[in-house]
Amino acid sequence: MTDYWLSKLFFDLQRGELGAAYRADRAKVLEHYPLQPEIKAALLRDDIAVLAPLVNPYLLRYYFSCIGTSDAVFIDGLRAAAHETANQTTRG
Repeated sequence: MTDYWLSKLFFDLQRGELGAAYRADRAKVLEHYPLQPEIKAALLRDDIAVLAPLVNPYLLRYYFSCIGTSDAVFIDGLRAAAHETANQTTRG
């Protein structure tokens, strides 16, 4: 299930001035979005595994690019998240 406010944040970050403000002080920008505490925490620790199921993949990729994550690191994070999800499914 997607999260509207997370998607809205990622979309809004495409405006250059908000993206710069977010990179300078994430917590301050996040105050303007009614996100669940666990989602805010995932944003602050760059947790792809938590964020990926909640947002469109194109917005997710843009977000990680916006915060300065290289494509290689982003793709590695996606693979790790997929592996973690697969392991949870087989254990469950």
